[in-house]
Amino acid sequence: MPTTADHVAPDAVARAFAKCRASGRPAVLPFVTAGYPSLASTGSLLPRLAAACGSIIEVGIPFSDPIADGPVIAESMHEALLAGCTPAGVFQTVRAVRDQVDAALIAMVSVSIVDRMGVERFTRDAAAAGFNGLIVPDIDIEDAPALRAACDAAGITCTLLVSPTSSDARIARITALCSGFVYALARVGITGERSESPDIAPLIARIRATTSLPIAAGFGISTAAHVRAVTAHADGAIVGSAIVRSMREAINAKRSPEDAAVALVESFTRS
Repeated sequence: MPTTADHVAPDAVARAFAKCRASGRPAVLPFVTAGYPSLASTGSLLPRLAAACGSIIEVGIPFSDPIADGPVIAESMHEALLAGCTPAGVFQTVRAVRDQVDAALIAMVSVSIVDRMGVERFTRDAAAAGFNGLIVPDIDIEDAPALRAACDAAGITCTLLVSPTSSDARIARITALCSGFVYALARVGITGERSESPDIAPLIARIRATTSLPIAAGFGISTAAHVRAVTAHADGAIVGSAIVRSMREAINAKRSPEDAAVALVESFTRS
């Protein structure tokens, strides 16, 4: 069983991708909204998701105006905020269960929250809580070098997003600022479930021409077929809206939202 030091080591993200490659299974990166339906629920869910995916979990820190998030995730963030979820509460929850979570943890957070706390303080607090990295989807590329430097100083990774509409020069600039892995947008627009599988091969090839970092693709990945299509080219598939929706449906049916999330992730990792 990994030790606490293993959990928070800065190379935990690289080891997570390597473990999936060695086992011959896709790296599925589940996304959950912290504080939905409660921070207690998040704390109990994270160890179970880690056992189900065995790789990396993205933890969304609620924000009042989520950028590019579809209605399912946006609504979950709104409800979490109404329930009083704060970044400090998320850090406290993660810290309390970190020894039980055998997976890398990545915080997805708006740059406005990082700026409000201060980039050095935020990255230090995230690392102290047990996060292994950050994804800041809405940061201006001009401000990203300072974020990358703060992440390096805190011993955590820094992941930025690459869009299919980005030029080759911009892709190279973005990936040079990334550590841990690169987040490839499988589709343009906002997050949410889709029926058709995304065609990510051209974008992944363009990204690989600029970096040796692992690449995980997200946005609209909601079925086992999508996961298979994405991981035929990328190193991992990020699933968010489908998981949050399954939790909402379980709550409405008076069933366990944690059970629903774990069952869905297990169906993806078996694909």
